[in-house]
Amino acid sequence: MSVPGVKSNPLILALPKGRILKDCLPLLETANIIPEPAFFDKDSRLLRFTTNDPGLDIIRVRSFDVATFVAFGTASLGVCGSDVLMEFDYSDIYAPLDLNIGRCRLSIAQLADTKNKNLEDPARWSQISVATKYPNITQRYFASKGVQADIINLHGAMELAPVLKLSSLIVDLVDTGSTLRANGLQEIKTITQISSRLIINRTALKTQSAHVNALIERFRQLVTLPNNEDIS
Repeated sequence: MSVPGVKSNPLILALPKGRILKDCLPLLETANIIPEPAFFDKDSRLLRFTTNDPGLDIIRVRSFDVATFVAFGTASLGVCGSDVLMEFDYSDIYAPLDLNIGRCRLSIAQLADTKNKNLEDPARWSQISVATKYPNITQRYFASKGVQADIINLHGAMELAPVLKLSSLIVDLVDTGSTLRANGLQEIKTITQISSRLIINRTALKTQSAHVNALIERFRQLVTLPNNEDIS
């Protein structure tokens, strides 16, 4: 389905690479958004793809970058985890729909055999070192508990930080917890539940409202949730 008059300057939908992309594919198919064949070619190095809608292209980027592309208007809409939205808190992003995919939690973990049981009770923390790729969320969380947190910014291999004594704690996404357990860590506190949202650039919503709202409605029909709220 295309919107008349929207051909020469298509909207761009930013999708995250990896696990969430796989969860997005059934939604796209049900919404009748069919990417060109190269999108499904694992050997293709293309990052931008046309779709069966001449008014809509897709780009494939890192999950943390989806929000940046949308916030700055280079993509009009995207699919983004609520963890990323909370971390960057972009005012130019409108998040009208919880797509009910990519569900996991953002949690605090420590070594399973730690002898300092005070780490399991936030009320008894005073100063703590935390490795995470979510420095803003982590800083806000510990500040709300009256705890001075020394944040160590990592972008991978988070579980190694306590093992190699880089930090006492980590803050990271947890799904089944199997990676934590495999590396001798245990989850001690959930900060927040996470899911993926449809996000919109606010300027695009105003300047191309007919097409953007049509796309929002196509996605809205796919999700029936009690809490499809705007978290922006």
